[in-house]
Amino acid sequence: MTFILGIDPGSRITGYGIVRDSGRGCEYVASGCIRTGSGELHERLQIVYRGVREVIQIYHPVTMGIEKVFMARNADSALKLGQARGAAIVAVVEEGLDVSEYSATQVKQAIVGTGGASKEQVQMMVMHLLKLTQKPQIDASDALAIALCHAHTRSSLIPHGLNTARSRGGRLRL
Repeated sequence: MTFILGIDPGSRITGYGIVRDSGRGCEYVASGCIRTGSGELHERLQIVYRGVREVIQIYHPVTMGIEKVFMARNADSALKLGQARGAAIVAVVEEGLDVSEYSATQVKQAIVGTGGASKEQVQMMVMHLLKLTQKPQIDASDALAIALCHAHTRSSLIPHGLNTARSRGGRLRL
């Protein structure tokens, strides 16, 4: 069984989701949001970094999927998002986890079947796939969707010997 961390980065709210991949499907483990408040950006980035490290230390995932930054209308927002994403990635890499990146379209396609799905459609499919009885917060459901996308991608690559990500120690990690 593999614990997979999904991260939906944000400079104000970073969603996280943990699923357990048994090889026959995924089960819900945990999800939530790291809320940074309205302090200075460097303080918020530190909260993201510490929050992600704490999640890793509690649940011990071995691999992580994170959403890629997309360029919207506001360049300043995209830069802040990229910095929050970087803080999360540094926390993950310091803990020795492998990192895989997915676009929002890839995640939506893997979970809903169409790259143009709404956040609500993704949330409903996450609930269905993980047999959840309550709606997770939207940022947490996005993170769970990323974790599920990563699990599906891993399971399709492993039988073909295509998953060759290396851990910090240089050993292969699947």
